[in-house]
This record gives sequence, structure tokens and C-alpha cells, in this order.
Amino acid sequence: MDIDEMRKENGQLPSFAWPGGYPLYYLDNENSVLCPECANAEGYSTEPIACGVNWEDDSLYCDDCSKRIESAYGEEE
Repeated sequence: MDIDEMRKENGQLPSFAWPGGYPLYYLDNENSVLCPECANAEGYSTEPIACGVNWEDDSLYCDDCSKRIESAYGEEE
């Protein structure tokens, strides 16, 4: 699915996949991992171009703000 088709009516990218409620992360054209908050931030240097569900990676962090991106089935830290 095209990333622009995922945008909600307000133009924001979702934080969770539907159906299922699985946590999403985004990638920009420099292959940086972005949390949903940073992917939706105004003035970010590049646009998100892809997304995925973080199934089990407990050590996936946003390359912009360093926030840990929740995993669907991984162990909690």
C-alpha cells in the first residue's frame, strides 16, 4: 500500500496497524527508522516512504528522537 493511502483524514500517519493494533514504524528515503510521532512531525528533513509492523524487535529505536518503538510480541525491557 502507498504510504499516502495510509494517512488518516487529518493527514496523520497511524501509530498502529488496523486490524490488529500492531505497533508501526516508518522508514524515510535515507533508511532511517522513525517512530509515528517523528514520521508525523512538521519540518522533518525527509518524508516517510515505507512502514512496517514491529513484530518482535525489543531494541528498535527511532533514529530521530531515540524513543523505543513498541513491539507486538517481543519481551518488555
